[in-house]
Amino acid sequence: MAGQAELYNAVKAMAVSFEFKPGERINEVELARRLNVSRTPLREVLNQLMVEGFLTRSVNRGFIARLLDAKQIHSLYEYRAVLEAGIVRAACERATDEELASLRAFVERSRDVPEDSDATRLLELDEAFHLTLARYSRNEEFVRALESVNARIHFVRWIDMQQGRRSHTQGEHMRIVQALERRDIEALPDMMRSHIGRRLDQITDVIRTGFSTIYMRDQAEPATAAPANTTTAGENT
Repeated sequence: MAGQAELYNAVKAMAVSFEFKPGERINEVELARRLNVSRTPLREVLNQLMVEGFLTRSVNRGFIARLLDAKQIHSLYEYRAVLEAGIVRAACERATDEELASLRAFVERSRDVPEDSDATRLLELDEAFHLTLARYSRNEEFVRALESVNARIHFVRWIDMQQGRRSHTQGEHMRIVQALERRDIEALPDMMRSHIGRRLDQITDVIRTGFSTIYMRDQAEPATAAPANTTTAGENT
């Protein structure tokens, strides 16, 4: 393992994709051996991931993998809806016409990606759309906040992407772009809240599917959820 940043990314990817099973104690000795690092830098990474909400810590058990908890996921979706309502309002005020044209082109290209494509690819495209809006807000705190919440719900959204409904999502993305082009600053926050919030009633079913995926990995090797995306629409083709 080359450096601390690479170590952080590797362990975070394990946490994001629930390679550490919910509630499982992290065996630091075994993990350090697996990653070919000493325990001191590994402990620093585990502490950082605990602060970021990917792990918890018990006095008697050490670091514990986060639970796949419906209430917490629901809270994160609610937070994301409020956050992105502010983001899209700011983007409406600050994005240039050229940037909005680029976003429209991205959404149009994305329509050509088949609905039965790999869930990791579909989630990359979806996250790129929303992160692009955050960058158009010209507010780095918005960008960092969205990247953080995306990482914490990444696995649930990866599972959700396997359920279909992509054409509906793409239609909503295009309607958001059209409202941005009209500079309809009053309508956009409600559009974004509705776009994100429509999945809340499905959270319990998605989490149930997520548990099945996690615990079936010991018997088969399905595609693993990729680390949370940090690219923008212009970087995805």
